[in-house]
Amino acid sequence: MAIESAATRAGDGSERGRFSAICQAELPVRPWSEERTRRLPGLNPLNPRHWLVVDDVYGEQMSYRDHLVEHHFPGVFACLDVAGNAAAELLELVIETVTEIRGFCRKKNIVTRPDGVSVRLDGRHPLATVGRLVQEDFCILQKSGTEHVLTAGILCFPASWSLGEKLCRPLTSIHQPIPEYDDRVARGVQRVFDALVPERPLWRANNLVYDDPDLFQPRRENARRSKPGDGRKWIRVELQTLRKLPESQAVVFGIHTWVVSQENVGPGCPLLDR
Repeated sequence: MAIESAATRAGDGSERGRFSAICQAELPVRPWSEERTRRLPGLNPLNPRHWLVVDDVYGEQMSYRDHLVEHHFPGVFACLDVAGNAAAELLELVIETVTEIRGFCRKKNIVTRPDGVSVRLDGRHPLATVGRLVQEDFCILQKSGTEHVLTAGILCFPASWSLGEKLCRPLTSIHQPIPEYDDRVARGVQRVFDALVPERPLWRANNLVYDDPDLFQPRRENARRSKPGDGRKWIRVELQTLRKLPESQAVVFGIHTWVVSQENVGPGCPLLDR
């Protein structure tokens, strides 16, 4: 499947303008500022109550997600048959979690979101429904041999990678273009995946600098993103979570994305000095 260019991927010009700059007011997580988040893999214990985040641009991000699920479904969704039960289990866990978050309301088979949009809990694949309930993207990884393999995902806001290209690949292959993800880090991450228990999820964060604030930035491995120039920049931070599902034993990798303009990042961000 071809990956659309930045100019066309959101549809016509009016849609591009509507979705191109969804930015939070500030960054609640600054990965460069603490040793526990600077180091690799930088994993930390996560309170399950903080697994899902609703921030100041929930409505805007969800509107974009709705659009992508509706109009670009093959580019943001993938699920192998082997991951079907895990996807359904993830949806149930998401519903259970959001009904404890202020602004969500469930009545029978309909969940109303904080932005007032109602999402029906039948008629779509469980992962597609997940993608329309929360800001987080999710990837499902299942153990095959000695490694966990990517078997499903809902990825509306990719940071320069492609779900279709990574599907069916193990952790080491998924991270192949990342120089810092060496054999030592790979072995450590696999040990973490093997040791995960449902009651004790983990989190880490990363940070990237872009000259385009658009959340939807898919790229193939051989189409590396160019370094930002001297113009305006945006800092993109991902809160990445790891959680094991109790029934399927699949590992769920969640991604919550913040994009903040350089004016709102605050002092001390090394990414803006490069």
